[in-house]
Amino acid sequence: MSVAQKNSAGPAMPSSQEFSSANLPEHLSDRDRFYLWRDIHFAEVGMVEVGISEMPFEATLQASVIGRLTWARMSGTVNRVTRTPQSIRTNSLDAYLLVMNLGQSVIGGTYRRNDVVMETRSAFLDACQPQQFMGGDHNVWANLVLPRKILDDRFARIEERQGLVIGSSNEALGLLHNYLAMVDTISPLPGSALIDHIGDTIIDLVGLATGAKGDDAELANTRGLRAARLQAVTKYIRSNYRNPALSASSIGLRTGLSARYVQDLLASTGDSLSERILELRLQDARAMLMDTRYQEKRIGDIALEVGFNDISYFNRSFKKRFGCSPRALC
Repeated sequence: MSVAQKNSAGPAMPSSQEFSSANLPEHLSDRDRFYLWRDIHFAEVGMVEVGISEMPFEATLQASVIGRLTWARMSGTVNRVTRTPQSIRTNSLDAYLLVMNLGQSVIGGTYRRNDVVMETRSAFLDACQPQQFMGGDHNVWANLVLPRKILDDRFARIEERQGLVIGSSNEALGLLHNYLAMVDTISPLPGSALIDHIGDTIIDLVGLATGAKGDDAELANTRGLRAARLQAVTKYIRSNYRNPALSASSIGLRTGLSARYVQDLLASTGDSLSERILELRLQDARAMLMDTRYQEKRIGDIALEVGFNDISYFNRSFKKRFGCSPRALC
């Protein structure tokens, strides 16, 4: 099921936009709201024809531009998508789309007359060919739109892998899901140098997810896979730094990496695991000590709450980091 901006690679498009059925006139019937939404969707997006389930109509389309890429997400009761040879002739798009099923319903259909079934969190590479897909009553899917030349130049014979389903257990696809979720939290997108880095990481993960081999895979592993693994590790640390038992081994178990690899990833950034955890705990403790909501809480209890199990070490570390004792700060 494909959603692609007509100007996906164009510089004039805003960095992000949203199109929701909630913004349509309330006086219209459910069916008329769908017809209006469908007409606007086709005028802005084109490429596909859509249909809806028997549920009350609602749909939201969000699209963000990441350098030369477009990241589009669709959710709602739209459950049928068709791309015909006619629509391709009248509105071509020189791009690949990585189509991802992010909902709970299975999405199935045909792509170039071949059967395709996408379970939740799976994906397939779409080279803008004829297709018909149907989902459940409510669906959530996404398209990552990548200019054809970029993928063709970076990954040999990638076009031969269009239409092949990428399962949810694929490591590169899982990292791509997580990486794109991180990108969604950046608003507005950062300066051009960082956008280029984000875009290159996404492209490398797409290549690996679709089965890049040989030198292409080796380069993508060095760039994109390592960056995405680092992002997954740092995200886990930020979410769990209060746990006194947090270690390279426990992080590795949750991210599918060895403890040594976790340590090497973090060392390459200039900060060790222990340094990262200490900084997060100290900043957390300082924020709590400065917050009037915790003024009745003992300093030792705050130290324990943020993950320290040695109060003397906490006091020494706090003074070294901030130039005063926790009590003086209070």
